[in-house]
Amino acid sequence: MTIHWCGTGLSAVPGLRRLITAGHEVTVWNRTIDKAEDAVGDLTQRIHEFELDALEAELQPGDVVVSMLPADWHVPLAELAIAKAAHFVSSSYIAPEMRSLHAKAQLKGVALVNEVGLDPGIDHLMAHHLVADYRRSDAYEPGNVLSFTSYCGGVPKHANAFRYKFSWSPLGVLKALRSPSRSVRAFSELRVARPWDALGSYDAPLAVPETFEVYPNRDSLPFMDAYNFDPTWKVKEFVRGTLRLNGWAEAWAPVFREVETLQGPEGEARLKEMSDQFWTEHAYGENDPDRVVMCVALKAEAEGVPVWHRTYVMDAWGDARGTAMARLVSVPVSLAVEAVMAREIPAGVSAAPGDPKLVARWLEEVDVLAQDLRVVDHLA
Repeated sequence: MTIHWCGTGLSAVPGLRRLITAGHEVTVWNRTIDKAEDAVGDLTQRIHEFELDALEAELQPGDVVVSMLPADWHVPLAELAIAKAAHFVSSSYIAPEMRSLHAKAQLKGVALVNEVGLDPGIDHLMAHHLVADYRRSDAYEPGNVLSFTSYCGGVPKHANAFRYKFSWSPLGVLKALRSPSRSVRAFSELRVARPWDALGSYDAPLAVPETFEVYPNRDSLPFMDAYNFDPTWKVKEFVRGTLRLNGWAEAWAPVFREVETLQGPEGEARLKEMSDQFWTEHAYGENDPDRVVMCVALKAEAEGVPVWHRTYVMDAWGDARGTAMARLVSVPVSLAVEAVMAREIPAGVSAAPGDPKLVARWLEEVDVLAQDLRVVDHLA
């Protein structure tokens, strides 16, 4: 059984090195051989230039294809995996085109695992853990009112005037600013066209409490079912969102104004131009540590009084092991690969697992990756 790891970008390397060091058979595929050799050439010589036909020729039944390539490669690689009776793993959100492969994957008996990075990924594990704990608790009552929040952000450990730094192309961040979102606020569905339309403040219960700016991202609502929320529960708030340093909205106000006006091919060209400028002016330097903060919280109330309230808190930053972002994206991917190889994840399309044993085991690994990981019981 061979792991075919495609892509050795900045967020891919720690997990890839972990699998090679653990003795797994790994073949590395990358568009640029030199970059792959820089990343893992000290550990393996099984490095090839990424070409779909070449990968197809090498792929065998039972192998695992890992896509750390841009998102438009995920579905073609998953389709190739199904055709070859191989498995597939990526850290990205499950696109509709990926979800449509579920039945085909089940028929072939192969797993297509997605959303096993940082966000989405580690946040899913924390949510599954909190919901399971609440269901088992003495405070559990079907009539309780529930509030769920999940905020994550990669930010500079040492704040700058721009209140942000980029560890890869800024184009994705800029495009995300144009994306609508859907969440639940005050028992009602909240739809916003742009992130800054729903900007709020969040007091993170870190070791040293800190306030961040937050906003909802994408569509939070499908995750109520994914996190095992009962359809009859009274949900006051449910939001998965992005976390930024205080002052981010003010620093980015000119960016917001321009992004909102961009349309058509000229708008896309301007976005690319802005991306190149930001990469030049606001990229992480060699000795410039990044930071990742994640807070996933579940609160239950009865007659307006909290009866159960816990928050998973993670704070991590770049150190001698590399960037926090790279560790927290790629190592969970490597854990998913091992789980697939051990047949611990069922056939079909799935996200980060909800199985209690896998959740507990993976969170133990995450504890090693982060400088601070704990559960805060607000009612203790």
